[in-house]
Amino acid sequence: MYPSELVKPMREDLSSVGFEELYTAEAVESAINKEGTTLVVVNSVCGCAAANARPAAKMSLMNNKKPDHIVTVFAGVDTEAVNAARNLMIPFPPSSPSMALFKNGELVHMIERHHIEGRPAEIIAENLTEAYNEFC
Repeated sequence: MYPSELVKPMREDLSSVGFEELYTAEAVESAINKEGTTLVVVNSVCGCAAANARPAAKMSLMNNKKPDHIVTVFAGVDTEAVNAARNLMIPFPPSSPSMALFKNGELVHMIERHHIEGRPAEIIAENLTEAYNEFC
């Protein structure tokens, strides 16, 4: 577990633009099963989350079409919420950071860590916006 004061600015990087932070399995299941589309960002302390994943998630929201709901869980901190989110992302293996788009509770698009590491935020955002254009 990471200290809360360490992850606070990393959490705020997403919550400041409207991402709802989820802390429990129930909150995750409720958010993902809402009608419409839900983007789930599994946040992380790693460098690729700071340089690529969080900026990409924020950039993607500038698209005309975007998810109805945007939520985040924090790997290494919100264990219960992260495990619940990852269980709904099966068959993809656990990875952080990662991003998943759900539509009416069904996983429709996934970006794993290996899609994030070493890729510019703009490319990742483009991947997300293409998914938004198809599913939102």
